[in-house]
Parts: sequence; C-alpha cells; structure tokens
Amino acid sequence: MLQEVIKAPLHQENDSRYEYMVITAFPGESKHVARAALREHADNGKWELMRTCRYEGGAYKYWLRRRVMRVQSTLPPLP
Repeated sequence: MLQEVIKAPLHQENDSRYEYMVITAFPGESKHVARAALREHADNGKWELMRTCRYEGGAYKYWLRRRVMRVQSTLPPLP
C-alpha cells in the first residue's frame, strides 16, 4: 500500500483550503488492510473519504481530504 500527502496551496481563500491524502492499494493486497488504514486515518487524523477509484488492473485509489486550519497570531509584534 502506498500513501501520499498533497499539501494545500497557499494562494486559495481560507474556506477552500484542503490537504489531500491518496492511498493506493495494489491488486495483490487485502482489502481489509486498506479499510483498516482508511478507518485509522478517519478516526485519528480527521480525514474524510472524498473519492474511490478502481483501475482496470485491480488497483484501488482512495482520496481523503481534511480542512486546513491556519491560525493567525493575536499577540502584538515584539519591539
């Protein structure tokens, strides 16, 4: 199984910023392993399943996303 994280671009507005994770399950691997990985990311990392695709050779790709929360400092600047 292959996992790849795609960071959110900085030039978008605050409401539409997401980061994405793509999980690829190859044909010889068990679906239970992929499901366990998806469940773990959803429970612990606050990822949500966005898209699932099955390819002709039997591989699956799962796209997960989560909203990026950027925090701005409320402290005054140092002199």
